[in-house]
Amino acid sequence: MAVITISRQYGSGGDEIASRLCELLGYRYFDKSMMAQVASEAGLSSKEVIDSPEDRHQVLGFFDRFFGHKVAEAWESKDEVSGARTVEIGELDSRKFVTTLRNLVQIAYEQGDVVILGRGGQAILRDQPGVLHIRIEAPFDERVRRVSEQQRFTNPEAARSFVEGRDRAGADYLRTYYNVDWDDPTIYHLTINTGLWNNETAACIIADALKYLRS
Repeated sequence: MAVITISRQYGSGGDEIASRLCELLGYRYFDKSMMAQVASEAGLSSKEVIDSPEDRHQVLGFFDRFFGHKVAEAWESKDEVSGARTVEIGELDSRKFVTTLRNLVQIAYEQGDVVILGRGGQAILRDQPGVLHIRIEAPFDERVRRVSEQQRFTNPEAARSFVEGRDRAGADYLRTYYNVDWDDPTIYHLTINTGLWNNETAACIIADALKYLRS
């Protein structure tokens, strides 16, 4: 059993590559649903299941950090009679957020055969055996072009600002919660430029690299 963590620049295709890897390898995807499942198996309350993707992290100033702040919280609950599931949104203290997410990632790691996209996976599991750490990048202008097409931006400058903001949020998330530079090449086994490789090829390269991972 192994685990793959994927860190990606916004618009680089990391999400699609992670999904394709799950298909190729038969791995589970560490998304909101799996987080809820892992929490349930671990006996955690549904209201302890949180999710705050790093590219949507809010970059805060010094005084915001000094006086404390809240982060996004999402939890899934199930009606015991009807079986219907609902997702609620609230706020959570950042220290509890980090602790709970670390626990969920650690449990997923122990189960194995999972792809963890973002969420500080490369930092949380940095020193763990049997984990392949991947970084997905692409030239900035190429990423802006992709995002503009996918999200139908009509203003090129707005698209550029949007991508810059998501990149800044991702970098700040890792620096704030884990004291890690997200584009430090020494914390990854492999960095792939999707400006040169398409998503399918990138997924195949990663799947092949997994064969050589030392446990």
